[in-house]
Amino acid sequence: MKLSIIIPIYNEEMNIKILYKELIDVLGNLSEDYEIIAVNDGSKDGSEQILKKIAETDSLFKVINFRKNFGQTAAISAGIDFSTGDILIPIDADLQNDPADIPKFLEKIKQGFDVVSGWRKNRQDKLLTRKIPSRIANCLISLITKVKLHDYGCTIKAYKKEVIKNIRLYGEMHRFMPAYTSWYGARVVEIVVNHRPRSFGKTKYSISRTFRVILDLLTVKFLSDYLTRPMHFFGKAGYWSLFLGFLAGTLAIILRFAVGITFIQTPLPLLTVFLILIGIQFILMGLLAEIVVRNYYESQKKSTYLIKEKINFEN
Repeated sequence: MKLSIIIPIYNEEMNIKILYKELIDVLGNLSEDYEIIAVNDGSKDGSEQILKKIAETDSLFKVINFRKNFGQTAAISAGIDFSTGDILIPIDADLQNDPADIPKFLEKIKQGFDVVSGWRKNRQDKLLTRKIPSRIANCLISLITKVKLHDYGCTIKAYKKEVIKNIRLYGEMHRFMPAYTSWYGARVVEIVVNHRPRSFGKTKYSISRTFRVILDLLTVKFLSDYLTRPMHFFGKAGYWSLFLGFLAGTLAIILRFAVGITFIQTPLPLLTVFLILIGIQFILMGLLAEIVVRNYYESQKKSTYLIKEKINFEN
């Protein structure tokens, strides 16, 4: 069993060497083969130079440098695409995830689980800007995906490559991977991990990211239920709109002839026209979505990142 440790990095020059030493100390005591894939997500500090120096001394330390900042999801996706391990373990570069937890993840994998998700039970972050928004987001994600986890946002997880190799990631969707895999039959478990306060550098996440995650959650829900049948989603909304439109029109006619209220005395005729037009538009959007979905499945897949160079990778 070979391990692939995936590290998305953005402006973490103060943390890279410390994290590398911690990883080597832990991985060196394991019986499994391993590789470390550091994905430099367009860092503007000295991260790239530090990564190159480490790669020169350690052939198992592989580096992917992006041309610009594409985001954490794209960085993790690149690490997955170029990994050769059977077990993939993404980990943050800010030293808040503890590499000493890696053996606990492997123990659960060996017990037969396909995905092991970390839970920062004693999270070392600010209450108002990080903890509370995160708890709200985790409750919403668990409710909508029907895969209950306490901490979707924890980067350190372990995956069997076979369950995630065909999953394409966009936006902020790396955090939803346990839900994705569960929908396809993977066994998912959650374990408590050590979470450490940040020692160097500044966090890259703000409260605005929580709102972006919620928007991505709506996309995930749509893709999970209606990816291959978008007409069912738009058509359902269209039918409801048409039904309410005809209901409003019928009520307007009843009021006109039974009560004597003319059409200009009530907004119902305008509401009727509005709802019917909206219903027709929803149905047409469903047809367009069906065309897009077919094009998606029949066209070549395109990656969400551009690579400037790769180090210590075989052709």
